[in-house]
Amino acid sequence: MQYLYNSVIGKLYITAADCELTGIYYSKQNAPLIKSPNLVIQKACKQLDEYFEGKRKKFDLKLKLEGTNFQKIVWMELAKIPYAKTISYSELAHKIKNPKAVRAVGSANGKNPFSIIIPCHRVIAKDGSLGGYAGGLKKKTALLKIEGIDS
Repeated sequence: MQYLYNSVIGKLYITAADCELTGIYYSKQNAPLIKSPNLVIQKACKQLDEYFEGKRKKFDLKLKLEGTNFQKIVWMELAKIPYAKTISYSELAHKIKNPKAVRAVGSANGKNPFSIIIPCHRVIAKDGSLGGYAGGLKKKTALLKIEGIDS
């Protein structure tokens, strides 16, 4: 199931199965669209509201991570990036003890199924430029601005 959540940065599609979130995406997913969110989705919406209002710096949601072992390692490390801090793809590769895997880290970052919740928007290029973002650079810039980072 998926629920359309209208945020200050645009539409987000929140997906869930049973009592776990399965993703937060910028584009519609291949799942039925529901009009009334279940409790898991309601909690995610509340926490996203708080984040966008600048009142929440960490999320407390049950996530169902599905991906390769490498992707899960990258996503777990992404989750550790503090609010209002950025790191480079290279730094992220070093943190997972695989410094030569910068491109693979970038690829895993781009496949993060939990936009905003697992903060892939906090990863930038080594030269300080924004790099890419699944939701587009305008959204990445907006998220960083919410966190007080001028890009």
